[in-house]
Amino acid sequence: MTLGEAQEWAPPGVDVTRPSMARVHDCLLGGVENFTADRSVARRLKDAVPEVVDLVWCNRAFIGRIVDFLVREAGIRQIIDLGAGLPTIENTHEVAQFADPGTRVVYVDLDPMVEPHARAILGGNARATAITADARDVEAVLGHPELTRLIDLDQPTALLAIGLLHLFPDADDPHGLVRRYVAELAPGSHLAVSNMLASDNPKAKALETLLQATMGTSYFRDRADIEAYFDGLVLVEPGVVHFPEWHPDERLPGPPAPWEELLLGGVARKP
Repeated sequence: MTLGEAQEWAPPGVDVTRPSMARVHDCLLGGVENFTADRSVARRLKDAVPEVVDLVWCNRAFIGRIVDFLVREAGIRQIIDLGAGLPTIENTHEVAQFADPGTRVVYVDLDPMVEPHARAILGGNARATAITADARDVEAVLGHPELTRLIDLDQPTALLAIGLLHLFPDADDPHGLVRRYVAELAPGSHLAVSNMLASDNPKAKALETLLQATMGTSYFRDRADIEAYFDGLVLVEPGVVHFPEWHPDERLPGPPAPWEELLLGGVARKP
């Protein structure tokens, strides 16, 4: 551990010597809730793929458009945000409650820094909370008392898994994980999913290799594997697409830039 790391304060349970995906993401977004190890990974990512900062902002904008659609058009009033990461601007609850102040939101993340920081930002917001849990433990997440306090699973619910599933190897069965969550949701619920897209794009190969080397995780998948997350559900138009193509702010978006081709996701409704 360096002197700088030794002087960095962290909440109990946080190892500042090990980078966290939530904190690396925070660093790339210009946040301050990160440590030397996280900033080192962020620098290496920017060196390998300079557009990685644009990529994380593209991810943030995608979530915002999805949440706005879910509340304004799909009529959803309760949202579970898996792998939410550290709070930043235009958080899920802010977008959702701007559309309808009665919307209830639960953030879920494994990083123990997320919950206290999210709660600080939420302040006295009675319709939003954060919990520390492993998204792979469906029972622990859906049975958490803070989640059951706000979310009625007998009513339509939106489940967000954006920027999460590419962290899980095939051995963790991410498709089965999604199916287990969906099985617990009421008809009319919605699933929003993304995964980094495997391709011959050199930026995809560079980013996947570096994330494997620095974080020990990152599993890019092909289109068929990503579309399989939505098996049995009804896809919302325009289907599984690159992020800028999903309900774009511009009526006629241009073709995706090479770095935008790394991101693929969509939204679907449970019949």
